[in-house]
Amino acid sequence: MRGPPTLLVHGGAGTISEALREDVRAGIHAATIRGQELLRSGASAVDIAVAVVRILEDDPAFNAGRGACLTEAGEVEVDAGIMRSYDRRSGAIAGVKSCLDPILIARAVMETTRHALLVGPGAEAFARARGVGSFGSAEVETVKSRERWRRALAGEISIDNRADTVGAVVLDRRGHLCAAGSTGGVLLKLPGRAGDTPLVGAGFFADPVLGACCCTGVGEAIMAKVLAYEALRQVAAAPARAHEIAAALCKLASSEHGGAAVGLILLRPEGTAVIVHESEHMSWGLARAEGDAASGLQRSV
Repeated sequence: MRGPPTLLVHGGAGTISEALREDVRAGIHAATIRGQELLRSGASAVDIAVAVVRILEDDPAFNAGRGACLTEAGEVEVDAGIMRSYDRRSGAIAGVKSCLDPILIARAVMETTRHALLVGPGAEAFARARGVGSFGSAEVETVKSRERWRRALAGEISIDNRADTVGAVVLDRRGHLCAAGSTGGVLLKLPGRAGDTPLVGAGFFADPVLGACCCTGVGEAIMAKVLAYEALRQVAAAPARAHEIAAALCKLASSEHGGAAVGLILLRPEGTAVIVHESEHMSWGLARAEGDAASGLQRSV
């Protein structure tokens, strides 16, 4: 049974500072409303997922694209990934410096190459050769991101469980699904570090039978569980327990990694929507083609 056109979006599991909460709340709601407009227009799952992620990449309240956190060396290195259900094609990039719109490059990898993941200078060269992507420190760096980097380097603020990553999962009117995510990674990460966001099966997955899932939180905890695929697999075996299963998986991944922030959004082909997180916050949005959209900074099962 095909479910109604549906969008789930997240703005990162972790702790959102009080100073940012209203900006995050407004940003996630705006992305959700735009996604709902596209659902109603009949746009494809891929087009909707990319459009929603791009809105969040442009919003400096989130850790993706503009305003992304800085590495230990004081630079921006971004990751992104996308997968469509109907042929299980995926595309991703990792470790690309000072890129505003990495999800566009990930999409180009999926749609124009035989590969699934490009990294570092090779990914940038690919993007520039095809005229995809906007680059430069002026595009991505903000006064707030530089100040957070300075304070973290000085030990004045915690770098643990800061809300990270943006993502979306979509079911369109044709029954096709898509999962997409983008991130600046973790604050003060070692140059070259990649998390779960660009890794198919860990950070994202889309399948015509299982559904679509996008994860967020501490990448090392998520990678250890191959969480996106595992959540879809377990939920498919017992769809009536979807929320319970997803919440338990997030709790397990978190507990095995010292209380790390972990969250996910999951969408089944028949329309079951799951939003769970093991963290103080995870901004989220939910919209269907019909009815009112909803969004918030926390979600309970």
